[in-house]
Amino acid sequence: MTTKQPGPRLPDLLTVTTIALVAYATSNVVHEGVGHGGACVALGGRPLVLSSVHFECGDEAMGALARRGVAAAGTIANFIASAFALLAFKMTNPQQKPHTAYFLWLFTTLNLLMGAGYFLFSGIGGIGDWADVARDSMSPFLWRPAMAVFGGALYFLLARRTAQWLPSLVGNDELSMRRSKVLTVPAYAAGGVLFCLSGLFNPVGPILIAISAAAASFGGASGLLWLTRFLRRGERSAEPAELDRSYVWIVAGCVVSLIFVGILGPSVHL
Repeated sequence: MTTKQPGPRLPDLLTVTTIALVAYATSNVVHEGVGHGGACVALGGRPLVLSSVHFECGDEAMGALARRGVAAAGTIANFIASAFALLAFKMTNPQQKPHTAYFLWLFTTLNLLMGAGYFLFSGIGGIGDWADVARDSMSPFLWRPAMAVFGGALYFLLARRTAQWLPSLVGNDELSMRRSKVLTVPAYAAGGVLFCLSGLFNPVGPILIAISAAAASFGGASGLLWLTRFLRRGERSAEPAELDRSYVWIVAGCVVSLIFVGILGPSVHL
């Protein structure tokens, strides 16, 4: 008499959600704190305020070029962080460390998508980091369409590329597409809610929720909703990563979210 062995399961939804909260919050700190904040210090400015949706730099002693450098540094930091995270992801075995591998894939994806999304957002809306970089350097009738086209093309290419790294987590059986949806859609929703909830506590005003929190999360990470359509074009691993429930990640997600909302939301005055 034989016993049928259970097959691979879908990822644990609670664990996926809390990993996403950590990835979203970390990518935000990379942009605001490491990028804008680091450039502010390096280029002679005075760090004034750090929050989950903005960084304020005292730039009275800075020249125009240095101010542009601070504005550009957030996106640059996102791209640099994605390169290191991708390298770590490539060196991680998803079957042995599935939760770490998923975090690294999602962190890489968020940094790439949000980085490219800033170009698209500034080009279309005429506001944001790259609008500050381009403003007064040339006519907006030139830089805005060019930046929008560049940002849109880059966003599409990076979304397709990140989808090609996802199969090592979802396998190639009949559940692979469902697994990919579990790894992307709940993460998108959780991160968007986290950013907007934190933005509600920002003293600058509700406008930052629209132009920073919602734009960066629901807008900048929107590729998570459709990048899975490119999975069929890539090679897939034979076995999916088993993302079982991890209480370590659940606790980490709760702690990081509390800090992100309760401390970075209202702003930290430096």
